[in-house]
Amino acid sequence: MLITYPDSLGKNIKELQDVLHTDLKGAVGGIHLLPFFPSTGDRGFAPTDYTKVDSKFGDWSDVEKLGEEYYLMFDFMINHISRQSKFYKDFQAKKDQSKYADLFLSWDKFWPKGRPTKEDVDLIYKRKDRAPYQEITFADGSKEKLWNTFGPEQIDLDVRHQVTTDFIKNTLRSLIDHGADIIRLDAFAYAVKKLDSNDFFVEPEIWDLLKQVQDDISDKGAMILPEIHEHYSMPFKISKHGYFIYDFALPMVTLYSLYSGKTDRLANWLKMCPMKQFTTLDTHDGIGVVDARDILTPDQIDYTSKELYKVGANVKKKYSSAEYHNLDIYQINTTFYSALGDDDKKYFMARLLQVFAPGIPQVYYVGMLAGKNDIKLLEETKEGRNINRHYYSREEVAQEIKRPVVASLLKLFTFRNTEKAFDLEGKIEVLTPSENEIEIIRENKDGSRVAKLHANLKELSYEVTVNGQEITF
Repeated sequence: MLITYPDSLGKNIKELQDVLHTDLKGAVGGIHLLPFFPSTGDRGFAPTDYTKVDSKFGDWSDVEKLGEEYYLMFDFMINHISRQSKFYKDFQAKKDQSKYADLFLSWDKFWPKGRPTKEDVDLIYKRKDRAPYQEITFADGSKEKLWNTFGPEQIDLDVRHQVTTDFIKNTLRSLIDHGADIIRLDAFAYAVKKLDSNDFFVEPEIWDLLKQVQDDISDKGAMILPEIHEHYSMPFKISKHGYFIYDFALPMVTLYSLYSGKTDRLANWLKMCPMKQFTTLDTHDGIGVVDARDILTPDQIDYTSKELYKVGANVKKKYSSAEYHNLDIYQINTTFYSALGDDDKKYFMARLLQVFAPGIPQVYYVGMLAGKNDIKLLEETKEGRNINRHYYSREEVAQEIKRPVVASLLKLFTFRNTEKAFDLEGKIEVLTPSENEIEIIRENKDGSRVAKLHANLKELSYEVTVNGQEITF
């Protein structure tokens, strides 16, 4: 599955489709099309209107055309919506008389009299170094504080009220009608707020919300993918409820393994992972550090972070700081290729390991083209995550695929798309013949196809076979 913005591989969805038909032909099976709605911030993640495609990207016919050839994932921001949306504007104009008054979560009304105390605010799992609210001024001049977990444009929704549950249901069903096979619930763990909790992955209410969303779309044949960056035990809980999850720990575990040449941590992790997951090495955000806790030891996480800054190409700590508008201290901003020092052999090995890991590999568009850190865009915007958000022109894509490492990657991804050994209902076996070696064996459900990877992470050598026949990339 390719992860891409609608204007990152060519300037719009039509050019993206052309890239998929030509330069990336065969390498992509599904597409996570990052937010393509009208939006007022966070590169699409502050949507104003889910019923429209931003005209600079195209229209619904362009999106639906993609869906005729690829399975599609769309984002739904279950925690927030733009303060420029018609819902928010109506609330700001009419206050309590607005039919959308209960759509937004009031900070002032949430707390009993005399609260929040400092202890209350300290308890909240925050994305900022202050209390997560924004004071707004109504048309009549009165003021109120609203929950505001993320950027200033992203006002939190109150999922406890009927007006919000109706909005969620109607929006999701509409997105599926326009071609979504999977709905990614962005910022899912923040959606439920509850007194005397840390307001993050609040149980049991979070399960009620997840079931409500699944029930809303169950007759449509689509599925939901809750997005959560935290300790692996949280997504594992979601997995036990039968949902697909993300493997956000794999990036740091893979970096540690390639920096150290040791395979034990990676092997242990691959043995633990469920098959119903999407794997990542890179996304539109930074590389998650917190996700790898207890898979790597604190010393191993520290070693990996330090090594990343030491051997990574143009990776600096300040790019993940407030100076570059970084929201999350638990992520490191870099492309995965540059995290490995722009080293073709190490990078190809990383993707080889991802392809053989349990689940469905997601490959971010910059990673698909083995992209380097975009320092120019970073400095122009002073936005840390833009280091990994390069805009490729149609011509640039055509040039990039001529690089040997990219040509090999496209062969690898085409192999992964077509080889039946990677059946999600099949078996996986992970072995470590020595400290530096790993073997991953994938077998389809009926046992007729067996794909085997034998890799040495110190020597960066590998062999791939299917039913005993060697495969080359």
